[in-house]
Amino acid sequence: MGVADRLELRLLGPVEVWRGADRLAVSSRHQRSVLAALALRPGRVVSVSALVDAVWEEEAPPSARRQVIKLVSRLRGALGDVITTRAGDYVLDATPDQVDAGVFESSVADARQRSVTDPAGAAEAVRGALRLWRGPALSGVTPGLAAQATRLEESRLAALEDGVGWELAAGGHAALVAELTALVAEHPLRERLVGALMLALHRSGRTTEALEVYRRTHERLAGDLALAPGAELQQLHLAILRNDAPPSPPPQQQHGATRPGGAVPRQLPGAVAGFTGRVAQLEELTGLLDQRGTVVISAINGTAGVGKTTLAVHWAHRVADRFPDGQLYVNLRGFDPSGRPVRPAEAIRGFLDALGVPAQRIPDGLAEQAALYRSQLAGRRMLVVLDNARDTGQVRPLLPGAAGCLTVVTSRDHLGGLIVSEGARVLPLDLMTTAEARDLLASRLGRDRLAAEPEAAGDLIELGVHLPLALSIVAARATLAPALSLTELARQLRDVRDRLPALDIGDSSVDLGAVFSWSYRTLSAAAARMFRLLSLHPGPVISLSAAASLAGTGAGPAREALAELVKAQLLTEPVTGRFTHHDLLRAYSADRAGREETGQARRAALHRLLDHYLHTAHAATLLLDPPADRLRLAEPQPGTVVEPLGDDEQAWQWFTAERPVFAAAVDRAADAGFDTHAWQLAGSVANFCIRAGHWMQLVSTQLVAIAAAERAGEPYGTAWSLRELGRAYIRLGRYPDAHASLQRALELDERLGDPVGQARSHNNLGIVSYAQGSYRVALEQGKTAYALFHAARHRAGQAEALNAIGWMQTQLGDPAEALRSCSRALELHRAVGSRHGEADTWDSLGCAHHHLGDYRRAAACYHNALELFRKLGARHPQADTLIRLGDTHCDAGDLRAARAAWQRALPILDELHHPDADVLRARLEVSPAHVGGPGEPGGY
Repeated sequence: MGVADRLELRLLGPVEVWRGADRLAVSSRHQRSVLAALALRPGRVVSVSALVDAVWEEEAPPSARRQVIKLVSRLRGALGDVITTRAGDYVLDATPDQVDAGVFESSVADARQRSVTDPAGAAEAVRGALRLWRGPALSGVTPGLAAQATRLEESRLAALEDGVGWELAAGGHAALVAELTALVAEHPLRERLVGALMLALHRSGRTTEALEVYRRTHERLAGDLALAPGAELQQLHLAILRNDAPPSPPPQQQHGATRPGGAVPRQLPGAVAGFTGRVAQLEELTGLLDQRGTVVISAINGTAGVGKTTLAVHWAHRVADRFPDGQLYVNLRGFDPSGRPVRPAEAIRGFLDALGVPAQRIPDGLAEQAALYRSQLAGRRMLVVLDNARDTGQVRPLLPGAAGCLTVVTSRDHLGGLIVSEGARVLPLDLMTTAEARDLLASRLGRDRLAAEPEAAGDLIELGVHLPLALSIVAARATLAPALSLTELARQLRDVRDRLPALDIGDSSVDLGAVFSWSYRTLSAAAARMFRLLSLHPGPVISLSAAASLAGTGAGPAREALAELVKAQLLTEPVTGRFTHHDLLRAYSADRAGREETGQARRAALHRLLDHYLHTAHAATLLLDPPADRLRLAEPQPGTVVEPLGDDEQAWQWFTAERPVFAAAVDRAADAGFDTHAWQLAGSVANFCIRAGHWMQLVSTQLVAIAAAERAGEPYGTAWSLRELGRAYIRLGRYPDAHASLQRALELDERLGDPVGQARSHNNLGIVSYAQGSYRVALEQGKTAYALFHAARHRAGQAEALNAIGWMQTQLGDPAEALRSCSRALELHRAVGSRHGEADTWDSLGCAHHHLGDYRRAAACYHNALELFRKLGARHPQADTLIRLGDTHCDAGDLRAARAAWQRALPILDELHHPDADVLRARLEVSPAHVGGPGEPGGY
């Protein structure tokens, strides 16, 4: 496509589209919203549901999907065929460099890498990127894209802050004073900008003014937010007082206090629409913000359905801006009738992931994990919401340990242990008062409708037992039946109540069975069946495809049934296309399934659900790693919907979203006698768990898988699961356990006559031997693995084994032979399409050339590895290879290049919170001439 024909999409200001020098007409706000939603994900599938959400912030009209289709058609008329259809959804046929937002983010990312060695050049690059902005992002679109506009604006400000920091580091303090003064006036609570202004003034000889800026900021934070300045700003203030200020803001301040790239965890569920009442409780919670104790904890307790979660989430959104370092949230599923409560270690792991802690830094013991978690929160202002806790024991490891954080816990339990040991403030939540309940109904039905039938409204409140959950269902029923009077609705509900036994929810003072049954009986047959079958799902949230598989209906009918349940308030959709319901409703749906679905029907539905997870996980693994070994799967049952995944990015997103379900699904499969599904599903998620660092989860699922395969009489499955267990133990550093598992797997592989299984076991045993210092044993294991792979004509396995052999040959003093092994490995990795393997092998080739004294070729190999690792997003391997590249430059006598490579590696290790960062920092403090040879392998 020539320059004159090039399509450009502009989102950083009013939404526009240009072809060459011509601006194309996109006249309506709805069209611009659809275009913007597509342009935010160029070249990737955007669902119709996501486009509906972009256009309509409030409840979409019934014709929303048809309207979106028409809007896309009109856009095609204006733009040409750049919007294509895939499986009913849409793709904008463009690349990120055709979208100004993509160009901006890419330019800023490049500048951040450049800043390590060239801060002045990085600052100028950011200035150029900021010139792409023409005004507020996504101007002229519907409010449904407000969150994306906020995200882009935050990216702009973060880039601006980075650029200013780099200009200060380059000595540009005097020229920045006027600009920073204006920026701080516009954003007085952005502490990085405040710190930059203080530094610029101080370095310009205006220290009194710098201290005055701090005083004003301190007063504003105390008055507006009841908070003190952050630790970095306080330290800078003290440094200025001591005349010992750094030339630029501290690196931690520049690069964000939490996650790589300055991102902050925002884990709260969606804001609660139409919240009413609970004024006193909201005021009491807000009063906690003024406390300056070590840790502030509020325990909200009350009966089921009383609105504990709704209150906590609503309040958390109201005060989220007072916790600039982020908000953490977890549903602990303490009283979920369909599954086990979330273990503290699982919850902590989710928090550590959100905080950007790399997998290799996370220990496997609960006490050690809790200590690391508390260390991560130290010095930060964070809000932690622990929802639906079972008891004090589940909560205690998740509590922060230092000032600045506030924790809100919800539970049916009184959590007396927290009161005694942690000094928690208890907030009992009673049934709604009549006035609060009336306000809730009025917010859903309108005050005029209640005023017309005040007695009937009172009857509905009494029949809804003053519980928000029940009253929401009552209101939904009244909304869906506008022709019925409230009197008639109350009569129907009273009739149902009188004919049903009470539903036991653990509190004899309330009975929700009548309300649930009344709403359930109004459902269509398809929605009622979906409601019953959802109780079979083992996880907290279910996707559209999984629900469709349960029902065996296909995605279209399933979507309609789920939408009906959402409108009836029997289900919620916290994220588009993903559904959940209250544990009381889950218990009721399980009760209805037991009464109305035959055992055979329930088993068939579970079979389809397990097929959905198994076949999708297997396909996703092959997208992430095309040369991976394939399992021999049975055909999925009719009615199973396999998630359509287009590329490795979608596969990774699916694995990440569904990870909380996997262990429960493996357990459910084993418990229900689907033993083959159990071990094959555990095997299909193993590669993801290895790459994502979920090694303890992998151990637990593989132990279940081994038992399941043995019960099924499938030794092939037992051997496969033992190998995956061994891989998990290797990552955890439990080498004796790994050796025992892999040795058992090898014995089974030999009895089965499975050469590929034997080769895999030998290869992994070689890793164990290498880790334990037995290099020659590791080399022999690698050679045995290669011979077996070669006999089986398994090219991907041959490549892995040859690379391992080559690495060991270098370590044992034969780099010339290593070059031959690794060169052959490289050819095979390219032939089978393994980019990870190719990158690892370039790294091994670099090490071999280094040992041969051919430093020029070693550096070239390392650069090839780095380019591939960069494209794959493999941050830690990049750092490893950069360290070895620095070693090569050092031994070649180019000390400046050596330090440059090490300095490029250091921010990556810092970003990953990797312990090697301190080792490398110490290396940089001494003369590079005193530091020799390459480090640990990247490819083994």
